[in-house]
Amino acid sequence: MIRNEDSSRVEAVHRALVLLKLMAESGSLSVTEAAKELDVNPSTAQRLLATLVGDGFARQGKQKRYSPGPEFLRPGMMQPVPPLRLRARPYLERLSERVGETVHLATLVGTEIHHLDGIEATTHALRFGLRTGVVLPAHVTSAGKAMLAELTPQEVDARYKIAAPNSGRRDARIDLARIHADLEKTRRVGVGTNYEESENGVAAVAVSLGVIDGEHAAFSVALPSARFTREDAKRLASCLIQTAKEFKEHEITAQVS
Repeated sequence: MIRNEDSSRVEAVHRALVLLKLMAESGSLSVTEAAKELDVNPSTAQRLLATLVGDGFARQGKQKRYSPGPEFLRPGMMQPVPPLRLRARPYLERLSERVGETVHLATLVGTEIHHLDGIEATTHALRFGLRTGVVLPAHVTSAGKAMLAELTPQEVDARYKIAAPNSGRRDARIDLARIHADLEKTRRVGVGTNYEESENGVAAVAVSLGVIDGEHAAFSVALPSARFTREDAKRLASCLIQTAKEFKEHEITAQVS
């Protein structure tokens, strides 16, 4: 179909390109989201996405969300190095499938964490909501502890000395001795934990991904503390460590190639 106001534009091609841009920006896309953005019927959006999958420009995950495929990500397409959020999204989805709980990708900025992306659990009536875009003090979150633990004690002190004078911040009144004790435990067990420290009723576990694109990153899993057990802690930690390892191996392979 050709748009009346621009007879030189093939509408189907235009819509496919819009979908590629949306996947690049958000990491993944559902049929419903695609239909809404294009202002078309879901069946039309699904056909467009299926075409992109067939040609290798998109892939469909188990949660029926579409993300960039190998043809879209190969050298010379769009950008040489896709952003962290885009590269990590397939592994975030993998983590979500493994744990069945709400998961997030976060980065460390000073003494705060920024939630770049997340997937909310769908199998539990009582679940932890998404925090995408939310900024929290690092030392009270599982992801923050996991990332801070990779710094030396001197580096941690330096960050909090810079933050402390800003009295309007939530981390202005902090106990450095307790922070160092928490980080030492995190280094020892290999995962960061948060049991109702960031907010009441929430339990979370996280693992660092290391320094990616010049910034510390981490995957986390969160659920209501009312459902959290010691067995959950072990299972979630195992899934986090496995998924982080797979992501880091992929990053190394991509750099070599």
